[in-house]
Amino acid sequence: MPETPRKLKRVLIPAVGAVVLLLVAGVVTTIVQGRGVGLAVADLADGSVVTPSGVGRVSITTADPGKLDRVTVQVDGKPVEVQRVDGRMTLAGLELDEGAHTLSVRAASPLPWMPDAEVEHAFTVDGTPPELTVDSVEASSPRGPVVVKGAADGAETVQVGDQRVPVRDGRFEASLAAVPATVRVEAGDAAGNTRHQDVPVTVTHPGMRAVHMSALAWASADLREPVLALAREKRIDTVQLDIKDESGEIGYDSQVPLARQVGANKNYYDARAVLDELHGLGLRVVGRLVAFRDPVLGKASWESGARDRVAQNTSGAPWSAHYGEYAFTNFADAEVRDYNTAIAKEAAELGFDDVLYDYVRRPDGPLGQMVFPGLTTTPEQSIADFLRDNREVLRPLGTYLGASVFGIAAHSGTDIAQDIPVLSKHVDYVAPMVYPSHWGPGEYGVGNPNAQPYEIVKASVADFVRLTEGTGATVIPWLQAFSMGHHYGPGEVQAQVVASRDAGVPSFLLWNAACRYDAAGLTPA
Repeated sequence: MPETPRKLKRVLIPAVGAVVLLLVAGVVTTIVQGRGVGLAVADLADGSVVTPSGVGRVSITTADPGKLDRVTVQVDGKPVEVQRVDGRMTLAGLELDEGAHTLSVRAASPLPWMPDAEVEHAFTVDGTPPELTVDSVEASSPRGPVVVKGAADGAETVQVGDQRVPVRDGRFEASLAAVPATVRVEAGDAAGNTRHQDVPVTVTHPGMRAVHMSALAWASADLREPVLALAREKRIDTVQLDIKDESGEIGYDSQVPLARQVGANKNYYDARAVLDELHGLGLRVVGRLVAFRDPVLGKASWESGARDRVAQNTSGAPWSAHYGEYAFTNFADAEVRDYNTAIAKEAAELGFDDVLYDYVRRPDGPLGQMVFPGLTTTPEQSIADFLRDNREVLRPLGTYLGASVFGIAAHSGTDIAQDIPVLSKHVDYVAPMVYPSHWGPGEYGVGNPNAQPYEIVKASVADFVRLTEGTGATVIPWLQAFSMGHHYGPGEVQAQVVASRDAGVPSFLLWNAACRYDAAGLTPA
């Protein structure tokens, strides 16, 4: 509703029977003076529109509270019960149908030769919020702007985020300079009824043709220069550079206090210099951030007594399995979550175009044998909430958020706490690891996935496209550029690239732990 003046006071010296209107702090009061009573009705102006609950706020007073006994109240010509509280009458508890009504208040004069004091107001009860329909909200970049528009039938005002916008012919439109993860749109009518929607803001990822580079690999000219050559030849347009890897090491000199405290910094590369160089070549840079597999933080936390930071077994020891002792931190612990979020924020502020989380999951293995101190919901929901909170931090910085997920999460997400439809609502893209060597015989009806890269990649990528439909997330798969049980050369790599494109996904990330891609067979864009 339009903003009312904080204070407006109009004073009349009335004759007998005159009416005085006071508007103080936005409350309209009608006072009938000079009849020995001083009858006043507040919070219901003549011709006003109120909600059903608004009727209960009507306040009736007399100059002398002892003369309230002389007051009678009628609505639509019928007497109504009132409540007396603190020297005033209210209509609390009165239930009226929506539509037009008349309030009549009469105060009997104490003197027989003087007329009674009377106030009569027509008003309308409206308990129906305005209709609100918000068009899907999509930004071309997290750096903004973004337009939010829709219909608000019956609304007098619409609030989009912290911006109030006019309603014209039932439509509204607002342009936001910053791109939030979600925006609240609220429509209000003259009575004060409101209806709101929390609308997710989709940011369409520009896509990528990328290769993985570890921090150590980037520090090696023998491995770095071939990747730069691929970029110059337009065979790739993005470099994925590790921020924090599965060893728990951070590749540059992080300023995050806990990273410095636990000795995570390795300073293999100068982040700003690398970003300037790659951006100068017209390349995008994706920072891979391994979240919860972190033996550096795990070991330091356990030895310092902060043991809730570490995933544990039912005996109270650190969970290890085949990853090694202290390998997995506790995804449900607030300090562990804050640590990763702080690194992600720092990377965004440094200039990384994307933050791509890896190991954003629980350890694989029997859940009944694991303990995560502080976990109050399902592991799947906890992981999704972690990503949601990260996007709230990264979106204002203009940075895309992605999540690397297991290929098997498409149909066995609870095995690792990656519920794809739920998780996808909180990221800009999902990066499934659909490596052919990681599928068993018969998966997706493919007899020998490792020897049939086209068939298995097309089927699995198509499944992720289906699972993320309607979430706003794009699919960008990790493809295999290494040999494991079957030789992979240019033909096998290209087969995967083509398969992903045929499944409707032209983007990809190539993985080779050795960071060698000279045999990948990538064709210029």
